[in-house]
Amino acid sequence: MHTFIHRAHIWLGLIVAVPVLAWATSGLLYAWPNAVEGGEVEAIDAARVRLTASEALARANAFAGRRLPTTALTLLVREGRPVYQAVGGLGADSLLIDAETGAVIKTPPPGALTRYFRQTHFYFFAGAWQVPLLILLSALASLSALSGIYLNVRWWRTKSSRGKKDKNVDGKS
Repeated sequence: MHTFIHRAHIWLGLIVAVPVLAWATSGLLYAWPNAVEGGEVEAIDAARVRLTASEALARANAFAGRRLPTTALTLLVREGRPVYQAVGGLGADSLLIDAETGAVIKTPPPGALTRYFRQTHFYFFAGAWQVPLLILLSALASLSALSGIYLNVRWWRTKSSRGKKDKNVDGKS
């Protein structure tokens, strides 16, 4: 049983390490200034923002011709202009709504580093399989942690009992 748990722990660790490594490297890219598009933070001139968030969502819905299931609406500066970015409404695409004029465009395709960051950090390249994949990887990571705890406890108990036996053999109790 001990051998099985040890081997399972090693394999689980290897399986879980791949997505954790991808997640960590994509997080590093995000923390690295300007590696990911939109990585720099610019102050928003509130006087230039003419649309409210509700109006921006209404413009995005009108652009799409339907009510979009938007998951995030962010006000940011892009190319020197304040814009709302509506995410989640058109599948993988997002929309940019100019906060001054109300003009709506699809967000231009990101560069390679940004695509890698988004796919790795948020979606695990899984598309519709994202949630089941994350549940599976979380379960495997939990099993890896539990098997590691079991092996560690067993190792310390074995080491502790050996120490007691060595003291008894030497006659030093």
